Amino acid sequence: MDSVKQIEEARKNLRGIIHPTPVIYSEYFSQMSGNEVYIKPENYQKTGAFKIRGAYHRISKLTEEERACGVICSSAGNHAQGVAYAAQQLGVKATIVMPNVTPLIKIEATRNYGAEVILHGEVYDDAYAEARRIQKETGAVFIHPFDDWDVIYGQGTIGLEILEEVEDVDIILVPVGGGGLISGICLAIKEKNPNVRIIGVEPEGAQTLGHSIRKKSIVQLEVVSTVAEGVAVRTPGEKAFTIVQKYVDEIITIDDRELLEIFTILIEKHKMIAESAGILPLAALKKLKVWGKKIVCVVSGGNIDVVSVSEMINRSLISRGRLFCFTLELPDKPGELLNISKILAEANANIVKIEHNQFKALDRLMRVALELTVETNGHDHIANVIGKLEAQGYSLQRVY
Repeated sequence: MDSVKQIEEARKNLRGIIHPTPVIYSEYFSQMSGNEVYIKPENYQKTGAFKIRGAYHRISKLTEEERACGVICSSAGNHAQGVAYAAQQLGVKATIVMPNVTPLIKIEATRNYGAEVILHGEVYDDAYAEARRIQKETGAVFIHPFDDWDVIYGQGTIGLEILEEVEDVDIILVPVGGGGLISGICLAIKEKNPNVRIIGVEPEGAQTLGHSIRKKSIVQLEVVSTVAEGVAVRTPGEKAFTIVQKYVDEIITIDDRELLEIFTILIEKHKMIAESAGILPLAALKKLKVWGKKIVCVVSGGNIDVVSVSEMINRSLISRGRLFCFTLELPDKPGELLNISKILAEANANIVKIEHNQFKALDRLMRVALELTVETNGHDHIANVIGKLEAQGYSLQRVY
């Protein structure tokens, strides 16, 4: 019960600092999964993610001497903003080391909170090593994004809120990176109701905690590769690993294609934008072999720039069979393009882009190359379009 008391203390400490994020019932995801599904929308949280909870709680507990030395952290973005905002509110100098691949929106937001930003390395672990080096030189206090008890207690306040909002919750799905979020939620919930199943969800290209649990010791991944950059961590936290080993019931793995599909579904059905790491729990719903359960999905953050949103939408539309691009060669004579248009119209495929180029054909004097992008309604519809074109004697090559 000591952990619960610590998390209760963190909750009091965060009063008036963080936004309330009441759960949202999802009719779509409930019908899709055969369960009663709720979203805990931490993408609506101050600074755009749950990280403000742990960061503020940790920095608020610094001594006056420690505050005078300033704070430093490494982060892929969300922890950076949490630390920068907390430091600004508490009058503490903050230095943030971020990987070079961090989205611009997260870099600028961190600077806007008054922190000094240093870009270093390709993944979180590179930034971590640099931050530790600077810490030794300057004497600043390192604020770990996930392997710190006060940070974990701060994140655990989400668990207390879930228990109050959905008292009879059966399953909580949580994104997993270094393990701080799921650790805090475990400590808040398992000591109050051990029957609640807590399931971690991590990307296929960054199975940091999953591999460690299977090996029964902390594993450092050589490479991480995922669109969910917010959880692209090579090494889990030691404290988090201990808690996860004890309390987490299962870890589900999601590939990038599944994340892309959920991204646009969330926009279409809930008019909600969340970053790739944040939607891991929603993608995991299809992999649960349970029905009729009350499930809460923690959508952990929403810091994503407009360019990335556009790219994610396009990639998702392709993955879901909503866009179909193909090329073919036509005889260079009147009426051929009109015939293709008629076939596509009859197949209910809407042309969104067309390139008619004589100089791309192998025999440019007799034939013309045509590249078409059409709007379709899934992979079955694409197969139908291909069938209708081939039935008319056309041979096409799929681009995507």
